[in-house]
Amino acid sequence: MLLLGVAGCSSGPGASGASAAQGWSGKGVNTVSRPVAGAGVTAVTGLRPDGTLETSVFDLSKGRRLWSRPATMVGRLSGMGVQPPAVVGPQGNGVVVSLEPQKTGKWKATLVARDARSGAQKWVRPVDSTFGPVRCGTYICMSEFTARRNARFVVLDPAAGGRQLWKMAGIAEVEWADPVKVVAFRMAKHPTLEAHDLKTGKTLWSFPVERAVGSGVNLSGGWAFGSLGDVLVGYMAPYQARKGKPLSAFGFFGLDMATGKPIWSRKRLLRVYPSANPAVALITRQVTPAGGYGGFEQLDPRTGRTTGAITADKAPRSAWWLAFPADLTKLGFLSLGRAGAAYDLRNAAQTKPKGMRAWSFCTVDPAELKISGQRGFFPVAPLCAYDLAAGRKISEPGPPPGWYTGAVDGWRVWRDERGVLHAVKDAKGTTPGMYGL
Repeated sequence: MLLLGVAGCSSGPGASGASAAQGWSGKGVNTVSRPVAGAGVTAVTGLRPDGTLETSVFDLSKGRRLWSRPATMVGRLSGMGVQPPAVVGPQGNGVVVSLEPQKTGKWKATLVARDARSGAQKWVRPVDSTFGPVRCGTYICMSEFTARRNARFVVLDPAAGGRQLWKMAGIAEVEWADPVKVVAFRMAKHPTLEAHDLKTGKTLWSFPVERAVGSGVNLSGGWAFGSLGDVLVGYMAPYQARKGKPLSAFGFFGLDMATGKPIWSRKRLLRVYPSANPAVALITRQVTPAGGYGGFEQLDPRTGRTTGAITADKAPRSAWWLAFPADLTKLGFLSLGRAGAAYDLRNAAQTKPKGMRAWSFCTVDPAELKISGQRGFFPVAPLCAYDLAAGRKISEPGPPPGWYTGAVDGWRVWRDERGVLHAVKDAKGTTPGMYGL
């Protein structure tokens, strides 16, 4: 059996609202990117009816749309999904940074920083091609000239007119940052994780990921990272160039955040979907030596040790999707239109699906977004709640679980299957979701 498709499934198939917690549903935007939050606002990239993109910013506490501006993408890979804006700075003095379709001479677009609440322009930077801006500590980080040989990673100070603090050659993605340090994933033939002093760019440590998962990593498979504070958890996904060819190196690993030294590694395990951020919970699937699917394992993100296992023969023979309850204590096999099955991740005991509310993708066959001048982009995949015993969606299920949405200062923000933006303040602190912060 060849390893094709998502490891979590077999082949097969806005009005304002209030709850016990403070929350809202936004109007007037078809959200297609993951939401980002900070500085008292939440920002998304939306798709307009005419096929153009827009940046929309909402007051996080009240749900009122503050402003919107045209947005664009130049040089972003479709597998990364639609780029969200970046939000940085304290409440009352934050900025939203996004790519706008303002062409200047040879430059294809313009990076624009705007006041988070008023939308007033603060500063601009011409752009040739980029994967998009992201917050890194108190700064903005971005890979630019991504479609050219002179690609570089830059760190910009949003409080100083976008002044460039430092740069390094090549393409990199921010995986974690605080006001002092940034950990970047250097995207190259032999990729590395590197920690840099955020203000000066001084390299603090460097770790080649092939040392953890084996030689022959192919970035086309994808990757994911999450931080426990003192441990960085990484995942490299497999890629198969064509049928009959071997899979590229893949697996999970943990690094000491202070030194970059490896703590643990587990090769040939897949991340299942949907799933929590690797730093929150690790539910994985084995790959057999022949390249087929094996059983499921839950790992301790801090040590990499197996804390629970469910053998492959527990999966139903009919088509199924993986589904999980909000507390991630059980692994469910969702069979649309019929009763599914569930197993306790703590002891592998089978549990009755009756009364079990499980969360899974609303669809595993989404429609491609009709973005003018862009192909191959899909919206961020939302989750729906299902009655596992009946295999049907639950109407009005309430907010999806925190392991999916994550939280910023207690606020959880997400898009539903219609593209409507929602937010609720029912959590504590800041935690990563399935798609990061």
